This record gives sequence, structure tokens and C-alpha cells, in this order.
Amino acid sequence: MTAMVTAYFLLPLDRLGPRRPVLSWLLFGLALALVAALLLRQIVHVLLHRPNARPGLVIPLLMCLSVLTFATTYQSLAEQPGEMAGGLATRLDGIYFTLVTLATIGYGDITPRGQSARLVAILQILYTFIFLTAAATALSRHLSEAVRRHTPRHPSETARRHAPPPRPGDTPGDT
Repeated sequence: MTAMVTAYFLLPLDRLGPRRPVLSWLLFGLALALVAALLLRQIVHVLLHRPNARPGLVIPLLMCLSVLTFATTYQSLAEQPGEMAGGLATRLDGIYFTLVTLATIGYGDITPRGQSARLVAILQILYTFIFLTAAATALSRHLSEAVRRHTPRHPSETARRHAPPPRPGDTPGDT
């Protein structure tokens, strides 16, 4: 996750946006489709109890990638006059606005004004509602099942796990 955030801040993303609108929209659509497909795959793994799946690792990474994809798009849109109002000037502002939208806080300090920015905001809301909510639910289910597997069900099971091994000649039930 640290590598993804570092890449977000260091990659030369200024080559996208208004200078190359078709490429920008294409990359945005491809990134969202790819992350959505990978999230759905992880959700299916959790629902089908696939033993080799790693949803506890993969789902948080994909959720982070989703946030960074939207943040990059908002940052690119902010370079176009009239799209974003309120001072979305830095990459941190892009993450901030994405998380404020994701959490449905809506402080109002940065707002989508143009049609493209509003379209991306609508897509983010729908994407969050459909994919990120389902992924968070699957992750929660996976973690709950993992905890349940590693937690003793009965107090006697705990006592058996922590009891010393029987000595030679002992019979069960002897005290």
C-alpha cells in the first residue's frame, strides 16, 4: 500500500488531464474496470471459501487503488477551468476530496462544478456503493471466519489445549 501511495505522489501524472483527454478517460475507465473485476474475484473467493485466496491482503490493496484512481482523476479534472471549485490544487487535495466523497461527508470546500467532474463524482458514489461496500463486507466476513477458526468454541476445548500431556500409565479420568 505504501508503494502505491508513493507512486501516486511521484509519478508524472501531469501528462494526463486536459492535454490528453481521450487517453485520460480511457485510463480511468480501464483502471476502474480492472479494479472492479479484481474486487469481484476476491468477493467470489470469500463467498466460495477458496482456501488459497488472500482477501485479507488483496481487498485492502484494491480499495486503496480505487481511492488513488479517483484522486488522480479529480486532480486531472482540477487542471481544467470550471471543473472543480474550491482549490483542489495538490495530489493530497485529490485524496482528500476522494475520501470526503467516499465517506459521504461532503464538507463543501471542494465541489465538482463541471459536467465531467460531476460525472466522476457520480461514478465514484456508484462504484463505492456497489464494489467497495461489497468488498468491505467480504473482507469483514473473511476476517470474522478467520477469528472464529482460531478461537476455541468451548471452555473445555481451551482446557484441553493448555493441559499438560498425559504421562505414561495415566488413564483418562484419573486425578
